[in-house]
Amino acid sequence: MNSIWEERSFVKNPDLVVVGAGITGLFTALHARTQDPHRRILVLERGPHPSGASVKNGGFACFGSPSQLMFDLDNEGADVALRRVEERWKGLGELRKTLGDEAIGYEPVGGYELFREGSELHPRVAERLPELNRLLHGIFSRDVFSWADDRLSGLGLHAAHLSWNALEGAVDSGRLMRTLLHRVQGSGVDVRFNTEVDGWHDQANGMELQLRSGGVVKAGQAVIATNGYVRNLVPGSDVVPGRGQMLITSPIPGLKLKGTFHMAEGYYYIRDYDGRVLLGGARHLDFSGETTMEDGTTALIQDNLEQLLRDTIIPGVPFHIEHRWSGVMGFREHGGPTAVEHLSPHVVVAAGLGGIGVAVGIRVAKRAADLVA
Repeated sequence: MNSIWEERSFVKNPDLVVVGAGITGLFTALHARTQDPHRRILVLERGPHPSGASVKNGGFACFGSPSQLMFDLDNEGADVALRRVEERWKGLGELRKTLGDEAIGYEPVGGYELFREGSELHPRVAERLPELNRLLHGIFSRDVFSWADDRLSGLGLHAAHLSWNALEGAVDSGRLMRTLLHRVQGSGVDVRFNTEVDGWHDQANGMELQLRSGGVVKAGQAVIATNGYVRNLVPGSDVVPGRGQMLITSPIPGLKLKGTFHMAEGYYYIRDYDGRVLLGGARHLDFSGETTMEDGTTALIQDNLEQLLRDTIIPGVPFHIEHRWSGVMGFREHGGPTAVEHLSPHVVVAAGLGGIGVAVGIRVAKRAADLVA
């Protein structure tokens, strides 16, 4: 027996439901609320807090290392690859402007790419770096990448070559998501945690979501923004999960490493954080095993990451692993841009951010909100 206040403020069916309280889902709700301040919007999140890749990543505000961008150019063509770089760059700018650098812990530390002795990638990158800079001029109006081999010893690295760009940085992903969550809730959007959606179907004048608890939520429209977990609700989706494993050391006295680093076409990502080394990646060592929605770590990848610490990142420096974790990203099965499209007249999917959600999530969300405007 609900009161009139409950019916009007808490129980009434929402106009829009967003499934997933990650960076894309929350920004979708925020954009939709901005478009129509009177719209009733509800976000449903399976975890006790935003719990997807948005809070499991390493906090890299990046748009791509030279070897990664050259791979994209060769496999997708210049038009597609450059559009993606532009989306990432614009997204980072919009993210910083919308939430503020201090609120998200943004640090303009620049970005490096490491090349170890005997790297097969380095000769190819060195030969084509001027061409890459020329192609990127249309986006950045400047040369982006240069060589910084002279910085290797100062950073404590045991490697042969180092590329540099001054435009990338780092964020604190926890602070970013708390700031975004508070902004969304402050706008009048309801966010309901520990609420997992099991399925959905269209109705004549809207749609219906079935909850794991057995309940039902009816709404006018819905956006499914669960990224790497999207196949749980959209079995035919071409977005596949990709688990990324990470570790962080305990504080290392006198740590020389400063900045964000990538290696091997972006499959490794490294940064300093609070006097520690944060390191992740190596998914390419076991693509089939890491194509999973299950959280967890494996000896194969964790041992490889630790060896990289010993050989390259902090050689000769004793360390202790303080914490290990994983996060599930979403990738289009055959490459291509993020999937933002109607699944039905009332349901839109926004997934497959390709491991770069910090940069593109805000723009993907805008496209999703526009489809349900």
